[in-house]
Amino acid sequence: MLHTVLRRRAAGESVEQIRPDLIIPTGKRKGQNPGLASIYRALAEHEKRQAYPEAVEAAHSDFATLQAEGVCRSL
Repeated sequence: MLHTVLRRRAAGESVEQIRPDLIIPTGKRKGQNPGLASIYRALAEHEKRQAYPEAVEAAHSDFATLQAEGVCRSL
């Protein structure tokens, strides 16, 4: 869904215009449209990942290390 939002926003559409065309594929709200807040949160998270790719990679690496050590079993 994020790819669709990014592509259509680049074409000049607003999130409000895009939202009705998005469908949640799985989970409790399967088949429904996501809320505007959810879309904006996903966009904000995407911007963070774009701005700080080294931090995201470090977090993934740390998590993998913890999993390998058996620390994250309950997660």
